[in-house]
Amino acid sequence: MNRRIGTAMALAGSVLLSSQAFAADVMISGEYSTQGRNVEGEIYKGIASVVQTGSHVDIVWVIGGHTYQGTGDIDGNTVTVDWGEHYPVVYLVKSDGELHGTWADGLAFDKMTPK
Repeated sequence: MNRRIGTAMALAGSVLLSSQAFAADVMISGEYSTQGRNVEGEIYKGIASVVQTGSHVDIVWVIGGHTYQGTGDIDGNTVTVDWGEHYPVVYLVKSDGELHGTWADGLAFDKMTPK
């Protein structure tokens, strides 16, 4: 019985390490062009800077003369960013390095393209 528990714990540990390793494999630090559509349906464009430390990210967006900041975490290919609003920005990291995201509870969208 103890052997089965030990095996189960070893498997759970390896799954946890695998997911942490995957997050570390996703490298998104850099400068981006950003564009999207806000909840009013208006299209916007700007720039963004991402600083990644392990699975943590800090993002600064400059859009229309306004600066927004957020912090978040990478889980697999999903980046969830708290930027001070009720709902976070949730991005998917695409294979080409783009980040496709939604904000305002899915009512608005953003696409970040590496420069």
